[in-house]
Amino acid sequence: MQIAVVFPGQGSQSVGMMNGFADAPVVARTFEEASGILGEDLWALASAGPAEALSRTVVTQPLMLTAGVACWRAWRERGGPMPAVFAGHSLGEYAALVAAGALRFEDALPLVRLRAQYMQEAVPEGVGGIAAIVGLDDAMIAKVCEEAAQGEVLEPANLNSPGQIVVAGHRAAVERGMALARAKGAKIAKMLPMSAPSHCSLMKPAAARLRERLAELAIAAPNVPVVQNADVACFDEPGRIRQALVEQLYRPVRWADTVRHLQARGVARIVECAPGKVLAGLVKRTVDGVEAVAVTDSAALAAALA
Repeated sequence: MQIAVVFPGQGSQSVGMMNGFADAPVVARTFEEASGILGEDLWALASAGPAEALSRTVVTQPLMLTAGVACWRAWRERGGPMPAVFAGHSLGEYAALVAAGALRFEDALPLVRLRAQYMQEAVPEGVGGIAAIVGLDDAMIAKVCEEAAQGEVLEPANLNSPGQIVVAGHRAAVERGMALARAKGAKIAKMLPMSAPSHCSLMKPAAARLRERLAELAIAAPNVPVVQNADVACFDEPGRIRQALVEQLYRPVRWADTVRHLQARGVARIVECAPGKVLAGLVKRTVDGVEAVAVTDSAALAAALA
């Protein structure tokens, strides 16, 4: 049976999110390594928060990357097989590239912190917003964004599963979009705890800065294919991987298409590495016949391996 290993991005963080791995030395070592690289105690942040700090993009991105890599290392240390393919949702794409050997962990950590900094500086905190909308199809969301923008930016940002889409842009436009979505029959329209509106055109200045940093970074061909978000495609050439990471900042995450792509490649089981069960839930809402499991703690890891 072919498996895929996938990594979540921002939005899956929570206080205490790694406490269930307290008995896994490789997880502790990974957090110690990351803390040494960044000069910040990431385990303390993950364990005790506060929640407001975890929602800040410059904190969330390196923290979630560390959590994903730590979980992946625990999977491998306990005998978990190499997957046929990797993928990651938004920021999770960086964890996927680390797991696949394309990026070194020690390079990826400062890179994602800079990525977060560029994102926040492109759109100061409070100016942008990002919201989840449930119950409308892709075409209706596109109309909502067009009507509610009113001269500002409002765009589909994450195409997560049928009927579950995230929009991003100027905060006022996002608020108008939420109200309009409810009026058009959306079951849920809520602001997400993220301080930068990722995957919309407001991120183009950040993408330009990220391009310069990526040009200085060593990237190798992945040992295992990685499905990248913007194009739903796998790339071997380092220059194409760099370009995909740049475009990922201002183009939507096509996660539903990614899940369908994994199924088309013959994947029958998808393992989500790190906190939460968001991606496993999206898999179940997108395709039939693919098992999805979330490795959220040591017990879940043992169950997934069994």
